[in-house]
Amino acid sequence: MASDNDTGEKQNGPPPPAAAAVAECTVEEVALVVPETDDTSLPVMTFRAWTLGVGSCVVLIFLNTFFIYRTQPLAISAILMQIAVLPIGKFMAATLPTKEYKLMGRSFSLNPGPFNMKEHVIITVFANCGVSTGGGDAYSIGAITVMKAYYRQSLSFLCGLIIVLTTQILGYGWAGMLRRYLVDPVEMWWPANLAQVSLFRALHEKENKGEGMTRMRFFMIFLVLSFAYYALPGYLFPILTFFSWVCWVWPNSITAQQIGSGYHGLGVGAFTLDWAGISAYHGSPLVTPWTSILNVGAGFIAFIYIIVPICYWKYDTFDARKFPIFSNKLFTATGHEYDTTRILTPQFDLNIAAYKSYSKLYLSPLFALSIGSGFARFTATLTHVALFHGGDIWKQSKSAVKNAKIDIHAKLMQSYKQVPQWWYLVMLVGSIALSLVMCFVWKEDVQLPWWGFLFAFGLAWLVTLPIGVIQATTNQQPGYDIIAQFIIGYILPGKPIANLLFKIYGRISTIHALSFLSDLKLGHYMKIPPRCMFTAQLVGTLVAGTVNLAVSWWMLENIENLCDIEGLHPESPWTCPKFKVTFDASVIWGLIGPERLFGSGGLYRNLVWLFLIGAFLPVPVWIMSKIFPEKKWIPLINIPVISYGFAGMPPATPTNIASWLVTGMIFNYFVFKYRKQWWQKYNYILSAALDAGTAFMGVLLFFALQNEGVNLKWWGAKPDHCPLATCPTATGINVTGCPIF
Repeated sequence: MASDNDTGEKQNGPPPPAAAAVAECTVEEVALVVPETDDTSLPVMTFRAWTLGVGSCVVLIFLNTFFIYRTQPLAISAILMQIAVLPIGKFMAATLPTKEYKLMGRSFSLNPGPFNMKEHVIITVFANCGVSTGGGDAYSIGAITVMKAYYRQSLSFLCGLIIVLTTQILGYGWAGMLRRYLVDPVEMWWPANLAQVSLFRALHEKENKGEGMTRMRFFMIFLVLSFAYYALPGYLFPILTFFSWVCWVWPNSITAQQIGSGYHGLGVGAFTLDWAGISAYHGSPLVTPWTSILNVGAGFIAFIYIIVPICYWKYDTFDARKFPIFSNKLFTATGHEYDTTRILTPQFDLNIAAYKSYSKLYLSPLFALSIGSGFARFTATLTHVALFHGGDIWKQSKSAVKNAKIDIHAKLMQSYKQVPQWWYLVMLVGSIALSLVMCFVWKEDVQLPWWGFLFAFGLAWLVTLPIGVIQATTNQQPGYDIIAQFIIGYILPGKPIANLLFKIYGRISTIHALSFLSDLKLGHYMKIPPRCMFTAQLVGTLVAGTVNLAVSWWMLENIENLCDIEGLHPESPWTCPKFKVTFDASVIWGLIGPERLFGSGGLYRNLVWLFLIGAFLPVPVWIMSKIFPEKKWIPLINIPVISYGFAGMPPATPTNIASWLVTGMIFNYFVFKYRKQWWQKYNYILSAALDAGTAFMGVLLFFALQNEGVNLKWWGAKPDHCPLATCPTATGINVTGCPIF
C-alpha cells in the first residue's frame, strides 16, 4: 500500500494489513498467531506450487504494470492471489492424476496429495515478487519510462532488463547476507507477517456452512459485482471517478473550482465512487488500522484545508498565484508549462546558458509544500523511532547481533538443509559486476559513472541493516530518499538520468532487500525449507522483472502518445501521473539540482527548515506520553504517519486521499466496532475481491474497446468538469483558456 512521491521519499504508507489485529503483539505473544509445529513430510515445491506460483507472479506483475500507467493506478497486493489460488489448488488436488513419474532417477507426481498450507505459502512468495509495491518496485520501470517516454532516449531492451533485474537481485544479495541478523533472531519478529500467518490459518481452517457464507463464496460474489460495476467508472460513466459537484454550482468562479475540483483542486465536497481511485495511492483502506487512518486524516485536514489555503490565498507563498493551486506540472515564471527540451543538451545534460536565458523552475504551491513535507517526514520518522522504540531496538539489536536467542521456530528450521552463504554472494557480486559493465557499455544512456554505482552500493549496504532492524521490530521503514537525492544532486548536478539510477541502486535495492527479508521471515514462521524459499524468490524475481519490463516496453511501443498528456485523447486513461512525478523528480533533483532550488539563493530555500521542524515535532508527544503514562491515546499520535496525510500529492489528489479516509473509517471503525465478527471474517476478503474485479474489468475494457479507439463522447465521459481549476489568479498572467486578472 505504498505510494511513491518521487520528489521526496518512498511513501510506505500506514502499517500493513492486519496490524489492527496483531500490532500490539510482543515477541512472547507471537506463538498465539504462529503455530510451533511442523510436518517435514508435507510436499512444498510441487507441480501445483510451480504452476500457480509462476502464474500468480505473472498475473500480478502484468496487472500492476498495466495499471500503473493509468490516471487512476491500481496497486494489487499479493493477498489477491493468496485467496484466489486456494480453490484452484484444491481443484488441482482433486483432478490431477496421482501417477508417479520418473525423471533423471527421481520420482515425482503431479498430485502428491491434498493441497497443503506450505504449498500455499510458497505460491504467495512467488506472487509477492509480482507486487509493484513489494518484491518488484515500480521505480525501476519508472526510470525506464522516463528515459523513453519523456527524454526520448533510444534505450535498448537489454540495458533496461539489466537495470530492472540488477536492482532486484542486488536487494536479494543484501537480504541473504543479513538474514542471520534480521530473520533468525526471535527479537526480529516482523509484525506485518503475523497478518499473513493469520490469514493462512483462517483460509485452511474448515468452515462450518451453518455459520454463514463461506469466505470463498463471498470472494467470488463480490469479485463478480466489482467486475461488473467497474464498467461504469472505467468506461461508461467516468465522471464517477471525480464527482466534483461544487464546480457545477459555480461554473464561472475560479476560486470555487480551485476549492471544489477533485482532479485539479483541493477537492472540497468532491468524492470518487471508483475503487481504483480510492485505493490508487495509499492502497486498500480496508486493511489499514483505524489509528493509522485517524493520524493520516489529521495530517490531511491540516495540510489541505489549513496550510495550503493560507499559503496560497493569504501569503502568496513561492509566487503561488502565478500557477494552478494543484498540479504535477513544472512551470516557468510566466505561469506556463516548463519546456525541459529547451534546457537539455543532446547528451541529456543541463544547458546552463539556455537555463539562464529561459526561466527558473517553479512548482505549483501544493507540489512545493508536499516536497517540504517529505523533508519533515524523513527527520520526524528518525526522531519518532529513536524516542519511542530506540531503547528496545538497541537491546534487541545487541541481542540479535551478538547473542541471538534460538526460539522454537529456529530450532524447527534446523531440520532442513540450509542455503549456503555463497549462493547469495554470487547473486550480489554478479549483480554489482553486471551493473558496472552496463555503466561502461551504455555510458551515455545511464550517465552515472562507475564510482557513482559503487557509492550507491555502499550507501545501500550501510543503511539496510539499521532500517531492517527498525522495520522488523516496529513495522516502520524510515526512508532516506531525500538524502540520497540531495547528495547525488550536489555531486552530479545537471544529470537527470544519473539521479534516477542512483536512487534505484542506493535506495530501491534496500526496499527490495527488506521485502525479501520479510518473505524469509514468513518462511521461517511457516517452516518452509530454506532452499525452497531461495528457489521461489530467485525464480519469482527473474520472472517478475522480465515480465515487468516486457509489459512496460510493449505499452511504450504500442500505445500512441503514452504519457503525453497533450497528445492523448482527452478521455484517455494513459496519463501516467506516477511517472510524470518521476520525471519531475529527475528535473528537480537531477537536471536543475537542489543547489539552484533549495540552496541559499533558491526560491524554495525556506523549505529546508522543515528538516529541523520534523525532527522536533515528535518530541512533545513523547514528553507528554511520559508525563501522562495513563493516557494510552497519547503514544498513538504518530507524527510520521500524520505526515502521510499529505504524502504522494502529486500524483495523488486530495479526493483520492479523502475518499480513502472515509472508506477506511466506515470499515475499520464503524463495521469493526459494531459488526466485529463480520469484519474478522470478510474484511480482507472484500478488499481482495474489489481489487480483482476492478483489475480484470480494466484489462478487458482496454483490449476490447479503448485499444481499438472506441471512446464515448458525452457529458458523463469527462471527469471533473472544472476547467477553471487549472487557472492562475495572479495579475497579468496570460494562460490559454483562463481569464487575465
